[in-house]
Amino acid sequence: MSRRRFVVLLIAALVAISGALYLSTQRNLARDTHGLPLLPSLASELNSVTELNVRKGSAAPLVTIHKQGEQWTVAQRANYPADVSKLRRLLLSLSDAKIREEKTSNPASYSIIGVEDATLSGASGAQIEVTAHDGKHAVIVGKPGAEGSFVRRVGENTSYIVEPAISVEAEPRFWIDTRLLDLPADKIQGIEAKPAGGPDYSVHRVSAPAPTAAPATAAPATAPASTGSANATNTAAPASNFELTGVPSGRKAADSQQLAPSPTTFGSLTADDVAAAGDLDFSKPSIVTVTMADGNIVTFTGATIGDKRWIQVTATKDATLTAKTAGRAFEIPAYRFEAIFKPLEQLLVPKPTPAKKTATAEAKVPAKNNKAIVPKKPAPAPAS
Repeated sequence: MSRRRFVVLLIAALVAISGALYLSTQRNLARDTHGLPLLPSLASELNSVTELNVRKGSAAPLVTIHKQGEQWTVAQRANYPADVSKLRRLLLSLSDAKIREEKTSNPASYSIIGVEDATLSGASGAQIEVTAHDGKHAVIVGKPGAEGSFVRRVGENTSYIVEPAISVEAEPRFWIDTRLLDLPADKIQGIEAKPAGGPDYSVHRVSAPAPTAAPATAAPATAPASTGSANATNTAAPASNFELTGVPSGRKAADSQQLAPSPTTFGSLTADDVAAAGDLDFSKPSIVTVTMADGNIVTFTGATIGDKRWIQVTATKDATLTAKTAGRAFEIPAYRFEAIFKPLEQLLVPKPTPAKKTATAEAKVPAKNNKAIVPKKPAPAPAS
């Protein structure tokens, strides 16, 4: 073998070995990322987080949740209180996310898994940016896949699939604290209603008439011992009924059970969204005023705007509720709106259904020219 041929073969061998080492290094690098945290320092900084932004198809944040004093609020909803439990779940899912494997580093393939630049119009992924004491942590969360999510850290080319999956909402209404108020039905003393399109009425609680005493009977020779149930009856709270004021002439109110407010009408009321009251048209409102046993008076002002139902709420003896609702309007489900703003007709005994007209057994034959029609006598038979 010539010296020149030997040198060529040696160079080729070195190139092959170098390529093998490079590929081996890349494979080991990919394996080394398995199980590593997506955002390594976030777990230790969770208590120092002050803001979280979500962008999707927009350079400006669609959702900004920030801490104001001791309260988390949603900036896009006039700093209305945020759902802290939902915020905590997202932060924990980001800090707990572990890399399962590397995916594409080719920008042309980002849109396939939803990790393209989330600030561009039409982007399918959402960019989450968390501000903590140590700086900002930003990641683009793309499409779900294989019990996890496709992600890419902002400013890096490599994408990954991480687990567990990360779920994020990019609409402000999904981040508000939906709890609005809870009025126990057994504490309601009266309801006054002024519907926008019907007559006014009121429903109020009254004491039920005492039961008629049974006629006295001769006592038995040996009186039975008193029982616990009898004692319970003697100490029970007096019963009450509900009466309706504003019954139209000729109509009758429904029974007390139907007039009584349902526990699901004013209890555990939640909001679907919140807005500034001045931005909505309440010029033709329905108004319902609820008086509670403790003297608190809660007023609901409602309006239907498009296909949504909105209410304003004020309270005379609930400072916390007043601070929460002042200057704001709340979208509530349609079925809850209809239950609060009932028309008077729903509290009345239904009108009887008019009977249908039936044909008479024998049809009357109309007279012709106002003269009775006399049948002709048969002609006599000719003589034989």
